[in-house]
Amino acid sequence: MELLKGRPETTEGRLEREVRTYDYLDSLGIEYYRTDHEAAGDMEACSKIDAILGVIICKNLFLCNRQKTNFYLLTMPGDKKFKTKELSAQINSSRLSFAGADDMLEHLDIEPGAVSIMGLMNDKKHMVKLLIDEDVLKDENIGCHPCVCTSSLRLKTKDVIEKFLPATEHDYMTVHLVGED
Repeated sequence: MELLKGRPETTEGRLEREVRTYDYLDSLGIEYYRTDHEAAGDMEACSKIDAILGVIICKNLFLCNRQKTNFYLLTMPGDKKFKTKELSAQINSSRLSFAGADDMLEHLDIEPGAVSIMGLMNDKKHMVKLLIDEDVLKDENIGCHPCVCTSSLRLKTKDVIEKFLPATEHDYMTVHLVGED
């Protein structure tokens, strides 16, 4: 693995959703760094990717209410624990669960293992509400996948908030997750 600036030199062998992510970021003038890797199967592999990028990749959880009428993308520090009850109270949702793979594909054009804030560019119906843990907003950079789990990106948090989200016509809600036992 190595840290590379911008898109791959060739798109051969890459999924269309990944290439579309690079096209979108480039069209917005957002600078990003990338590393290609095998799908991370454990925390040790994730740590190696984080070290190359110089940032902890965000944990992105795709959640929904029981009726599947409200969908949420939660972006939080990768090393923080998630507690459903803690989040449910903040967003006034009685019960949250993980949304299924079909819902990920339908709303974000992403498969399990590659959930990312970048998927919001595919949510044309604006069905997904973005929730960002306050600690993510404190960091200068955000680490995420370009809609596939075999590459990872480092982007400036400011660019994601001020350029990417407005372009996707998504807003966000800041949440406070303690994440401790």
